[in-house]
Amino acid sequence: MWANEVVRCANAGTGTTATLTARPLRDRPGAQLSGSCDLDTRPILCAALGVVIRIPGPVVHLDLSAVAFLDTAAVAALVQANATVTGQGRRLLLHHPPYSLRKLVEMFPDECAALEVAA
Repeated sequence: MWANEVVRCANAGTGTTATLTARPLRDRPGAQLSGSCDLDTRPILCAALGVVIRIPGPVVHLDLSAVAFLDTAAVAALVQANATVTGQGRRLLLHHPPYSLRKLVEMFPDECAALEVAA
């Protein structure tokens, strides 16, 4: 059921051409984001993360290998999603973060310290 919700939130009409998509992962609980996470795609990102944090299981995976860019608000949304999942006694594990996320983590280490990236 959550897999259909991931796809549905990514297809939500925002009035602009979306350059961000979300798809469920086939091999583990979680989703893959593709595109850019910025002002234009913020509603899609928020909808996708809202679904991702409700995916059952001790670990929820978020594959970012196809994400070209995350702005500071997108990283803040990831931090908030992580806090929500952690508050539930679970983990949000990020895979293949793009350069922009790694740079923002360097610039704001305290704020991003809770983000967990797969080795």
